[in-house]
Amino acid sequence: MLARVANNLFWMGRYIERSEHVARYLCVNYFSSLDAPNELSQSRQFVLKSMLFMVGDPHNDESDLKESDVLFNIGLNADKPYSIINCVKLARENANSARDLISTELYEAINKFYHYVLNYSADFFVAKGLYEFTTHVMEFTAVLKAKITSTLLYDDAYSIIRLGISMDRATQVIRIINSKYNDIQLIEAKKEKSTLPSSSLEWCTLLRCIESYDMMKRYDKDAPKSINTLDFLILNPKCPKSVINSLAKIVDHIQVLSNDRKPAKDSTIFLVNKIYNDYKYKYIEEIEIDFKIFIEKILTDLVTISKKMEKEFFYI
Repeated sequence: MLARVANNLFWMGRYIERSEHVARYLCVNYFSSLDAPNELSQSRQFVLKSMLFMVGDPHNDESDLKESDVLFNIGLNADKPYSIINCVKLARENANSARDLISTELYEAINKFYHYVLNYSADFFVAKGLYEFTTHVMEFTAVLKAKITSTLLYDDAYSIIRLGISMDRATQVIRIINSKYNDIQLIEAKKEKSTLPSSSLEWCTLLRCIESYDMMKRYDKDAPKSINTLDFLILNPKCPKSVINSLAKIVDHIQVLSNDRKPAKDSTIFLVNKIYNDYKYKYIEEIEIDFKIFIEKILTDLVTISKKMEKEFFYI
């Protein structure tokens, strides 16, 4: 396989996964705030800043944000690199460049997804289409991942696509955790009084943003709070969306691409296994001592893995 084609498959997987997480964060964060138990969580400015923080475009000045502008920029503004429409366009472009290695069923599903997003009315979206649009985006990405699993050969091409999905899942889950953790810190700083603990809603919202609320309740009978929520989403290998689970999938799929029985110290598979085992044996109390430093480190580690992987397998 040409490195260029492998690179296209890798980024197709990344952009599919990214569009899903951005859409879910928009939907869950926005609508959960409408019946929040405190004024800060209900504040439009608070919610809009949280959305921008998650996609990597934080609003740091004192001016008020306009809701329609923020929703448009994150949803359908093709000029914003983090927008859903841009992710879908790039996923389709990469699929076009690797057309011979993916199934007709997968390509048709990507094409259908692309035209749905491209033709969606921006005016309707910012006025009253947020729930409909984001729900359909999540459904489309679920269909795409099902097509990847059920219609492709489990060969190098499949492993490369799944590598992209796993890499971006780990990255987006960490970004979502970081964004909600930042929200919770702001709420705690305000020390607002309500009938519920001030951060209870935000921990539940975090779990829903990562599709893990029901399974968290099944796994841990306690109410969601800092220690058990972070442990479940970061270190629990049984949670399909956890960071450690994504790292384990990266290890499995990178092994398919590597023929080395004893990997060299400068190889991608050596680096991936080293980072995976480092996090595999961490415990949440250790992470929570300085959570911001942990977030910065794991994001740096994921970028390092991605760059190393691209240089070794996808260098054009």
